[in-house]
Amino acid sequence: MPELPEVETVRRGLAPALVGARFSRVTLRRANLRFPFPERFAARLEGRTVTGLARRAKYLTAALDSGETLVMHLGMSGRFDVALPDGSNLSPGDFYLEGAQGTPKHDHVVMAMSTGATVTYNDARRFGFMDLVPSADLAACRHFARMGVEPLDGLTGAVIARLFRHKSAPLKAALLDQRLIAGLGNIYVCEALHRARLHPEAPAGSLARPDGRPTPRANALAKAIVQVLEEAVKAGGSTLRDYAHTDGSAGAFQHAFRVYDRIGLPCSRPGCGGAITRIVQANRSTFYCATCQPPG
Repeated sequence: MPELPEVETVRRGLAPALVGARFSRVTLRRANLRFPFPERFAARLEGRTVTGLARRAKYLTAALDSGETLVMHLGMSGRFDVALPDGSNLSPGDFYLEGAQGTPKHDHVVMAMSTGATVTYNDARRFGFMDLVPSADLAACRHFARMGVEPLDGLTGAVIARLFRHKSAPLKAALLDQRLIAGLGNIYVCEALHRARLHPEAPAGSLARPDGRPTPRANALAKAIVQVLEEAVKAGGSTLRDYAHTDGSAGAFQHAFRVYDRIGLPCSRPGCGGAITRIVQANRSTFYCATCQPPG
């Protein structure tokens, strides 16, 4: 599933085609994606202008001049294709099943914009979805009401200590809990833990002192999370099997992985001498260096 840097890459690629443009015609080629479309979905979009395009965790939110917000989630294989009036095409973030790249039969939502551009949502697995909610109620809607803090919006060791205090869950599990910190996924959690030299199975509560103040490890983790996300956004995300960024070329951050999917390879930390190992936590692979990320 695309994580925060990939969704941010999609947002940046879509913004020029959507912001300031009006939906001239919206065509739904099926009644549902992961969930049914909202009542009168196409009619509520048509004639409305997009006043802004934002990201909340792994979601895209398009504010409309009607007072509603279009909420979009890519699921596992969702992607947007933009056909421009000059005949050129862009794929601002390209998530697809191998062998089904942009197959027309998976074009489920087609949005003709007032600028002459056509934005098509393609989703082979149909785990993505779209919703319309009142903009005034966006923060309290069912998608975001229980969502945690944005890691690129002032995350500090003190914030981590407050969120993790008294929690016995493994550190990696706590970081993946979207109710605590929103937008983090398996790849970037593994990378951040390695940079902060923290074992993925350490108790999350160990990052807070008894009085609630952050430990040095909490400060190191906050710094590592912000750094790895910012670097990944700058690189246009990570290409594993199925990601490419705005102009269709591959996202580059996978070339900077220090631990993810590097089982058996030497640790990249100078002077470490360890090797990357893999364990399974909650049915997900965790990659780390046992030498520079010791338990305790």
